[in-house]
Order: sequence, then C-alpha cells, then structure tokens
Amino acid sequence: MDITRFTRPARRLLPLKTCGAVIVAAGSASRMQGIDKVMAPLKGEPMILHTVRAFQNCDAISEVVVVTREDLILPITGLCKNLSKVRAVVAGGTSRQASVHLGLNALSDKVELAAVHDGARPLVSWQVIDRVVRAANTYGAAAPAIPVKDTVKVVQSGLVKTTPDRDTLRAVQTPQVFDFDLLRGALKQAELDNAPVTDDCSAVERLGMKIKIVEGEERNLKVTTPMDLRLAELILEEGL
Repeated sequence: MDITRFTRPARRLLPLKTCGAVIVAAGSASRMQGIDKVMAPLKGEPMILHTVRAFQNCDAISEVVVVTREDLILPITGLCKNLSKVRAVVAGGTSRQASVHLGLNALSDKVELAAVHDGARPLVSWQVIDRVVRAANTYGAAAPAIPVKDTVKVVQSGLVKTTPDRDTLRAVQTPQVFDFDLLRGALKQAELDNAPVTDDCSAVERLGMKIKIVEGEERNLKVTTPMDLRLAELILEEGL
C-alpha cells in the first residue's frame, strides 16, 4: 500500500471528510464479575447508550455502526431507535480485529474516514471526537492520549529491565481515526501476517504510518472492572 499520500504535512486547512464511527461492544466482560458492562446501568441508562450518544452529538461524525454480541443486537437496536446517525447494529467476530472489520463493512460507501471506539468508554466527549477526526483529516491517522502519571517499568522474569522516560509516554485512548482504506488495508495485512495487534493504531503502525496524537481526557476512561463502573457513575453525578 502506498502511504505517502497520508504522511505529507498539510499546508492549508483541508475540507472535512465524511467520517463514520465503528463502536466495538462485542467483548465478554470477563473482568466485570458477572456484570454485562455493555448494558450496565450508568446514571439510569445502559452504558452503551452513553457511548453512542456522544457520537450522535458530534457534528464531525456522519454515521455510526455498533458491533456487539448476537444476543444484544435487538436490545441495542431498540436503545438506538431515536439516534438518527446509527446506521446498523451488527454481530461481532471472534476477535476485536474481526469485529472492527465487520463494522467497517457496515459503513456506507460515502465514508472516507473511520473512527473506531471502545463501547466501554462511555464518557468520551464530542470535543475529543471532533479533535481526533480533524487531526486524522489532516494526517491520515490520529488518536487521543493523556500523559502517564505513574513511573513505568519494563519487567522481565520478575526483574526490572529498564525504566522508560515518563515524559515520552502516553496512555492512548479511543476513538482512533484513520483514512478508511488505510485502516481496512492495515487490518487485512495484520490478519494475513497473523500478527496480534493491541489496538487499531498498532495495525496501522505496522505499515510504517505515523499516528498523530491529540489531547485526550482523563474522564475518557475504559470501563473494565466494577470499580471503573462506579468511578464513571461518580464522574457523571459530580459533572466532572
């Protein structure tokens, strides 16, 4: 794939391309102690509804596809019936990569940029979404991130090997936004190479593509444990 067209710095403000969002909510929630986090109540509403509504409220997003478990297609479809940007709710695959691929396939032909977001990040703001979309519109690939607060150690066999400079470390969030063809090609190549990737940026990085990092938000946390869910509830209650 020729990626040179994505790597040239922009010299002028580019027209904003059409961006579709894929919200991935097909996981098993193995660390939630029996709580189905996709439908877990968060300030009186299922968590997934908070997530989807953030994209509904962002003008930079034209359409949304939710990828979820087979048993949740009908419930989530019902929840999203009044959200005009939701194009489809589809079943996910056996891996996150497969689920993202299925979500991309469900977007319309007019989509030029694809935003991929964790369904378990319900507190993402429309401002973060907008920032990442506009950065990807210029650079071809972008993601939000926040500085790492703790000192990070690289450990091998129970012993510290190195201590990276904390000033160079960032905790990457979602949505991660890419040129549509670039992302689809990167995921396909990772699949052909049988290369496990931890996020969509990793797949694109394998092609030699640079990712533009923009400012994320601490409140854009990922709900992985029951404690995360309680923290998200507190943030909403306090209006933080």
